[in-house]
Amino acid sequence: MRMRMMGAATLALMLVSGAVAAKDLPAGGFTTDDVVAWLQSDGHQSELVPDKDGTSHVRFAIGGARVGIYMFDCNSGRCGSIQFSAGFATHGSFNVARMNEWNRDKRWCRGYFDSVNDPWVEYDIDLTPGGTYELLNDEFAIYRKMLGDFRALYGV
Repeated sequence: MRMRMMGAATLALMLVSGAVAAKDLPAGGFTTDDVVAWLQSDGHQSELVPDKDGTSHVRFAIGGARVGIYMFDCNSGRCGSIQFSAGFATHGSFNVARMNEWNRDKRWCRGYFDSVNDPWVEYDIDLTPGGTYELLNDEFAIYRKMLGDFRALYGV
């Protein structure tokens, strides 16, 4: 009986300490500087790129593919969601049936064609209300896998 109680107490302590170890995201979401710092903490080189509307997005690479991170739901300099976006110049060789297959079979990333029929794959992440860096890193891992799957499946 005593061993069982000690085991239960040890398990409870592990669960409590695991919850305490989680690092919360900043209240209100991220700034572009927060995104750059987060990517760099994971070893990714990144840069801020100015957009035509006076804002900026973050650019970095995953396995040779250029990826942009765009900020959404912004208030007082902090943004409540981000979007990963990668496009591939295929010069119109990518077809609608293949993109429909992707969108039908994949739950997390969506694909579309731009105005010159080049494929793009995107993934959105909500940062508010609340969240942790551990969850953000898990979401980022899903995007990296889906981006790799997209590139392998379609040769881009």
